[in-house]
Amino acid sequence: MTEREHRGRRIRRALPGSGRPGMLSHADKLAWLVEAERMARMGSFAYDVARGVGYGSPLLMEWFARGQDEIVVDDLHHLLAALHPDDRTAAEKCYAEVVADPGGRTQSIEIRDQSGAHIYLCNVRAEHGPDGRLTRLLGTVQDVTEQRTLEWKLRDEQQRVVDAQQLARLGTWEWDPGSGQTRFSDLLYELTGRSRAEITTYHGYLQRVPADEREQVHRIWQGLRRDRQPVEFEHRYVRLDGSVRVWRMHGAERHDIAGRPRLLGTVQDVTEEHAAQSRLRRFIDLCELAPVGVGLFDQEERLVHANPALCGLLGHSPEQMRGMTTQAISEPGEENRWSLPDAARGTGIAPAPRRWLRRRDGYPVYCELHSTESVQDDGTRFWLVVFQDVTEPYRTAEMLRHQATHDELTGLPNHAAVKAALGDLLASPGADRVAVFLCDIDNFKRINNSLGHDAGDELLVALARRLESRLPRECTPARLSGDDFLVVCSDIDAAGGVESLARTMSGLLSTAVPVHGQLINVSASIGAAMRHDPLTTGGDLLRFADAALSEAKRQGPGRLSLAGPALRDAANQQVHLEGELRKALQDDELEMHYQPVVSDDGTIVTVEALLRWPHPERGMLRPGAFMPIAEQGGMLRDLDHWVLRTCLREAATWPPARGEPVWIAVNLSALVPGDPGFVDTVRDAINASGIDPGRVILELVETALVDLPDRSRQAMDELTRYGVRFSVDDFGTGYSSLARLKDLPAHTIKLDRRFVSGVVTDPADLAVAKAVADIAHAMRRRCVAEGVETATQFHVLRGIGVNGYQGWLFSHALPVRELLPLLRKGHLPVPTT
Repeated sequence: MTEREHRGRRIRRALPGSGRPGMLSHADKLAWLVEAERMARMGSFAYDVARGVGYGSPLLMEWFARGQDEIVVDDLHHLLAALHPDDRTAAEKCYAEVVADPGGRTQSIEIRDQSGAHIYLCNVRAEHGPDGRLTRLLGTVQDVTEQRTLEWKLRDEQQRVVDAQQLARLGTWEWDPGSGQTRFSDLLYELTGRSRAEITTYHGYLQRVPADEREQVHRIWQGLRRDRQPVEFEHRYVRLDGSVRVWRMHGAERHDIAGRPRLLGTVQDVTEEHAAQSRLRRFIDLCELAPVGVGLFDQEERLVHANPALCGLLGHSPEQMRGMTTQAISEPGEENRWSLPDAARGTGIAPAPRRWLRRRDGYPVYCELHSTESVQDDGTRFWLVVFQDVTEPYRTAEMLRHQATHDELTGLPNHAAVKAALGDLLASPGADRVAVFLCDIDNFKRINNSLGHDAGDELLVALARRLESRLPRECTPARLSGDDFLVVCSDIDAAGGVESLARTMSGLLSTAVPVHGQLINVSASIGAAMRHDPLTTGGDLLRFADAALSEAKRQGPGRLSLAGPALRDAANQQVHLEGELRKALQDDELEMHYQPVVSDDGTIVTVEALLRWPHPERGMLRPGAFMPIAEQGGMLRDLDHWVLRTCLREAATWPPARGEPVWIAVNLSALVPGDPGFVDTVRDAINASGIDPGRVILELVETALVDLPDRSRQAMDELTRYGVRFSVDDFGTGYSSLARLKDLPAHTIKLDRRFVSGVVTDPADLAVAKAVADIAHAMRRRCVAEGVETATQFHVLRGIGVNGYQGWLFSHALPVRELLPLLRKGHLPVPTT
């Protein structure tokens, strides 16, 4: 390299946070290497010929730059001026050999600083490009002043042991090549684990060196004997206890008083130093191989170094990443600064905030950031930040959150979202203007049963879109369940008032909608409620709107009702009654009554379990008085569980009727086949009661079996194999097909009381009853008529082939204490004429 090529080159001090993010070598990128350099007293440098830039590690700059940030080098002679005059020629020669060597071999030279107070071991090698041109010089500079000083003392001092002991915890040795005997200092005996009483020899020492290093170690020592030049190297040593240590060896020749040559030197145990360096190397490798992004930031929140994972995450090369600020890699709209110093101050570890970052291609990624603070020897702080890509978990969580607050079919907000929105609205200054409208599609079940659930779903989606697109902007539509829509109005005055808005909704929901290629005319009943006092909650508004909707439906299809004081009082009474029912269920205060089912000759074949509530003020209540309340309060499944356990436990001990076991029929409202745990619930109740499964009949209403999924059928089949029987209740009132009925594992078909009451006077009812009985016989099912109240009804039903009879003609529903005598008797009287 010519003098002109050297001119103007700079060696800059490279530190994280230095403000020069583009001027860092690979070693200096990682600030954690600084401490390792100090431990080894070794600096490093690199000179990029192509860019004309030189880099020096912090320790190197302290040695040769007196703490300055940079040294300006005009030419090679100016650089050599920093060295001792006696060493400049050798340094210039070494430089020329390194540059001229295309093989890139490392050249070593010892140099002194200008004052001669410090000695450095410099290792240099060159890198050439494919064209053979010099591209970069790499090297290390190690302060070996102490080592060389020790060697001089060993040559000059007469008292060998005293000289060696003065070395900082270094073991000393002496070797007589002629006899092969060696002498160890006390510390060296300690390092080897030998006893002072043992005779030590060079051969004995060499045998403790691992076999794979033994030849090289022997060659070095023989070189010392031959060349009489000091040596320094490291090797492993196996102590007598089997532990392996790493030794740093120094050796030199000196003469005793008689002029005889003696070889002596020092041993330093550097095992822990090697382990630390190894851990550091593994840590660096781990960062480079880590699947998560790792970035090093300076105090100005500029990126000093990024590992490959971070570069891949953001789509930039390492060169492009270097120097980028936190603002530059953040998604627009995110905080410009991350306040890393404030976050990390005190604990040293910052919380894990999440940020939207922007890739080079513009695609945003959501990352969780873990940061920790580190401080260099010069007080400079930097922050190590780990970037964990949580984009997919975040999107999944958002999807689940949306699913939790929105109806799956229509995409409208669901009940949970409505409750949250009402809570916020009622806590706002405009709470007095909040109104809710509960809308129910008239005769929607008829559409589902006649055209199928797909058609019903299509209709609901179409109506949802009409509400979304045509309601005033103050209104938010939601779907609660089934065919119930809810509209929350945040400002009823701005929306035109309750009546005007209700007419708008009625017009949107009372229309002809194309479904499955045909127009379906629909209408809706609407119940409205407004806040009437400051204590009204969102739950209160929903209850009042539900009460108003019930009133509207009583008036006929397409009607509107506003919850006034009377309706609100009734709704509050319902809430009170719901609380009483819940307490009665928890305290086991309900009762089971039982109504017998008899055969043609009056034999009691089955007993149907019927729930009763002995209310302390209102007397004995039948299901019609409290089951709607239970449904609104979400207690139907709990009631089913209680009924199933109670009636099976009581029926387990019943006596047979005329020698035959009496079946127990249990009505289920919310616990139906296909529900999770249905089979296990029934089995557990049967096992707990001890009743024979063959005596158990589960009654399901016909409308619950219209569209029976496979899992429901599988549950019924499993329980049928277990011995349980099923009964289709209220047959003739639903829309199930004969094909569906044929497939059901039902033992009994029950003729609804509405047809039984007219079998004597209405030919149509008689025809339906006879058809049901014929169907049951053809399918090998039993046919039971419920609601039999007169002898004439009994005779007509028996004449058309009915198998069982249930009604007041034979017995009312009785508490268990009154039922037992009838069971012991075994039969009830039947009309003879």
